Amino acid sequence: MAETLAQWPSLADVAEAAASSGARITVLQSASHAEQLHRHGVEYRFVVADAATHLHRFDGMACALVDLRPDLMHIHSLGAAAGAHALSRALPGVPILLQDHADRMPAWWRRPRWRRWYASARGAAFTAPELAGPYVSAGLFDPSMRLFSIPESTSRFTPGSRASARAETGLYGEPCVVWVGHLQPNKDPLSVLDGVARASEALPGLQLWCAFGTAPLLEQVQRRIADDPRLAGRVHLLGRVPHERVQSLLRAADIFVSGSHRESCGYALLEAMACGATPVVTDIPSFRALTGDIGHRWACGDAAALAKALIDAVARGPSPQAARAHFERHLSLEAVGRRWGDAYAQLARGPRGAPS
Repeated sequence: MAETLAQWPSLADVAEAAASSGARITVLQSASHAEQLHRHGVEYRFVVADAATHLHRFDGMACALVDLRPDLMHIHSLGAAAGAHALSRALPGVPILLQDHADRMPAWWRRPRWRRWYASARGAAFTAPELAGPYVSAGLFDPSMRLFSIPESTSRFTPGSRASARAETGLYGEPCVVWVGHLQPNKDPLSVLDGVARASEALPGLQLWCAFGTAPLLEQVQRRIADDPRLAGRVHLLGRVPHERVQSLLRAADIFVSGSHRESCGYALLEAMACGATPVVTDIPSFRALTGDIGHRWACGDAAALAKALIDAVARGPSPQAARAHFERHLSLEAVGRRWGDAYAQLARGPRGAPS
């Protein structure tokens, strides 16, 4: 179980955030063997379906839930609509809240069934309200569905000495800009490189450090760097970095940059602001919801806009303290927990218009 929590940190982060609001949280997760664990005020139970009778994994969940007698069920993933429907039949009257995790909408010919499944839920949570728009427009959500804007997760990273982090990691630059993300089309590293090249004409000390996992665009990125004298020697491809080292990279950074076209949240962005880095990110719904009035945003694919945003970020901050303060107020475990607590309380009161 500890290994699963380490591999899926948002499972524990969301649970512990909700528990910080005063809610009593029990996490049920399907597994190959049964196990229980108490950690930071949350009870974790791994539940095994009855393989001998070929029960669906949600049948095992339903049995465990009946014993728990929950006031509300919080189900991770809009893709778990069928399971939510099954659980609603096993525990009628218990409100269900679905949480988006970059889930894809069902194909149009499957939507009648999904519409019926989604009707079993009383609420749905997205990082930004705009992300619910396609579901509403497609008629997948009943008009009575309550929609909540809650960050998909949080981060446990903390600020530290920038000088110490640079000494530890070897990062440098004026400014020191860090990228954390896959080198793939949605992250758009080529537009970021174009923007950095343009910004370097006004910021000759700029250095870009790129930590990444999968890299289908690696060859194109390498060619782009080699072909432009403004980038050669300025862009450093670090490759895959252990997660615990990412905190040191972000502590060393003046600026965190992202070129994403679509995100359900932005985990690296959360981590960057937790460390006090200034965000310079694309102007997409989830990033707008996370950054608020902190940092600088630029239009997807617009290298000139990125260059301007980088130059503005150097000239006008915000300070590391302001970035961290924004994180504390809106994105920390306690802040996210308050939002979950409020959502749970609203759904527990009943459908819209129902008495408490």
